[in-house]
Amino acid sequence: MFRLALRLTVAGGREAWTRLAAIVLAVTVGVCLLLATLAGINGVNAQNARYAWLETGFTPETHRPVADADGLWWQILADTFDGKVIGRIDLAATGAHSPVPPGIAELPGPGEYYASPAMSRLLHATPAAELGDRFPGHQVGIIGDVALPAPDSLFIVIGRTPAELSRTGLADEVTAIATTVPSSCSGDECAIGVGIDENGMILVLSVVALAILFPVLILIATATRLSAARRELRFAAMRLVGATPRQVSVVAAVEAAAGALAGTVLGFPLFLALRDPIAAIPFTGAPFFPSDLSLSLADVLLVLIGIPLAAALVARVALRRVQISPLGVTRRVTPRPPRAIRLVPLLAGIAELGYFTAAGPPKTTQHQTLAYATGFALILSGLMIAGPWLTMLAARIIAARSRRPASLLAGRRLADNPRAGFRAISGLVLALFVTSVSVGVITTLIAAAGPSGGNSAGATLQQNFGHAARDGQFVSSVPSIPAGTLARLDAIHGVAGTSVIHSNPTFQPDPSVRRSGAPLGPPQAQLPGVALCSDVARTPAIGRCAPGADVVAIGTGFGNGAGRKSTADKAIWPAVDISPAMLEQLPVSALVVQTDGSRAALESARTLLEKEFPSRFVPDTISAMSAGSGRLLQAYKQLSNVVVLVSLPIAGCSLAVAAAAGLAERKRPFSLLRLTGAPIAMLRRVLAFETVVPLLLTAVVSIGVGFLAAHLFLRAQLDQTLQPPGLQYYVIVCAGLVVALGILGSTLPLLRRVTGPDAARND
Repeated sequence: MFRLALRLTVAGGREAWTRLAAIVLAVTVGVCLLLATLAGINGVNAQNARYAWLETGFTPETHRPVADADGLWWQILADTFDGKVIGRIDLAATGAHSPVPPGIAELPGPGEYYASPAMSRLLHATPAAELGDRFPGHQVGIIGDVALPAPDSLFIVIGRTPAELSRTGLADEVTAIATTVPSSCSGDECAIGVGIDENGMILVLSVVALAILFPVLILIATATRLSAARRELRFAAMRLVGATPRQVSVVAAVEAAAGALAGTVLGFPLFLALRDPIAAIPFTGAPFFPSDLSLSLADVLLVLIGIPLAAALVARVALRRVQISPLGVTRRVTPRPPRAIRLVPLLAGIAELGYFTAAGPPKTTQHQTLAYATGFALILSGLMIAGPWLTMLAARIIAARSRRPASLLAGRRLADNPRAGFRAISGLVLALFVTSVSVGVITTLIAAAGPSGGNSAGATLQQNFGHAARDGQFVSSVPSIPAGTLARLDAIHGVAGTSVIHSNPTFQPDPSVRRSGAPLGPPQAQLPGVALCSDVARTPAIGRCAPGADVVAIGTGFGNGAGRKSTADKAIWPAVDISPAMLEQLPVSALVVQTDGSRAALESARTLLEKEFPSRFVPDTISAMSAGSGRLLQAYKQLSNVVVLVSLPIAGCSLAVAAAAGLAERKRPFSLLRLTGAPIAMLRRVLAFETVVPLLLTAVVSIGVGFLAAHLFLRAQLDQTLQPPGLQYYVIVCAGLVVALGILGSTLPLLRRVTGPDAARND
């Protein structure tokens, strides 16, 4: 039976070979994308594992005594250059047996440093006053890839003396280098991008995997059903001459699995050929090393066995009418119409997300991942299950109200077999749902972070000093700013002015004010800083003084964290009863530097401040501080772009395959219609109606459900309300629909060729 099945696979001449080639091509593309998805998940894990050594000092394992190991002073800080994050690690060995971080052969001595390849190139290409002067000493080597999360990672490991680091108050003495993979980030770790927020990334990747896998599986299933109706007739004929149901099942499975197996095998070299360009896509915010996009043995076996097996199962399901009776296909019994019960999975998925909106999200990340992945999986499955019912509903409405032959024929054909009509556009429906969810969530997150501080915020540096004590009062580490420092800042080309913000002695911190928003005391008593109006006038990004004031109370949290907008540039600060002479006696809480926004001015001022005031918190622009979680949002935005760019082409391929298959399978009835006098133009309108009607209807439903799911997710997980997407989203949707209609239109010229008189013969 296997030999017969293989012969039947290519029986039929050019048509059979064309069908087989189409199946192989479609499965090859689908398998390549599936492998890229699996490798991408493995790449995220590999990338995050390379952040482990940066956990040194934050985990207990690095402080436990280690036999024959000397202590190592370790200080990790975040730095910034031209919007890029630099991880700075200062080290000081206390003996010959101090632990050595990965990626370097030996610890750098005082006055020496190692740099990552990207950092080394940046140092050599940038004037020292803008970057190199921040780091004492000279370069002695390159940090190896084993310590770098990404090819473009900016890291520098600087050698210092134990006396220098022990006095900073920022360093820890450790006896080992951390090997624990970070599961989340906080403090300095987040500042230098110590991993990705793995909890959030796992949650997003779970949805991304589902979003890409569903269209891929639809593409493969659509491809393996090519000429399914023609094969059903052949198998029914085999049953009539004595073939058993089991023999027919074997032939069908082998015939379907042969093309799928060939496509699966070819998908692996295609993935390997595309691995380098795929690795360059920064869908976590940073590109991958190509070697990170690897496949485990389980991944290989899952794809290599699962895809041909799925193809065989599809063929088995397609033959259910032949299994019941060998005359079932010949008689063309109309299948039972779908019922409204098909809406249950879709409603169940929406109800699950709605439940967590009302009750709150689960407590742990694992439970959140399971809950939301289950909800989105139910919705994705529900769209596929409910699609035929929606198609039948639209077809019956069209057939009942039709006044033209083309729309009447299309409506009745769709009502007769809505499953086949929906199957052709199912991939695009899922792609539109995925696009709506991705764009809706990302648009809302970016809108919540929002632009900050007007145009001048990106040109204004802020250096904070000290920290908040337990009683809420601000404790400054800088009593005053030397006049020489201010003069050197003013001398930098592009620096327009500086503002020195001192601690407000009348500041009255109270947690209840922050919780309830109720006023407490005069307005100036609620602001932590005070500043000269002559200084404030030179730095417009932090607002302006009330008319007639010499000294004003001012807020210092211009970059006020993730998910909030800074509007300090519009603030009018109230006067405070402090003389300029008294102001000079108060400790400094912040220094603001206004520049013209050029890279040279910003980075030269940043370099000077870092040299003058070494601190855990490096100066940054007000807009960057307000962004807070902007880097994580950019990672999510990259993921959203990947989902959109991958799912739409997959859906287009599915539509092309389904359109060609549908045309080939219906050439005999169309030929009979032509013989009875139906013009070719009318038949083309029938084909157009059969695709356009379910496409537009289910597209509207899919987009609406996508926005609803995004809103429920945002309310449950982030307590945010869905923000409408911008013009780009509608352009993408319209472009996708236009391309889909273009694909449909490209198949219409084939109608004349495949519906000649010879196609009307009985097989």
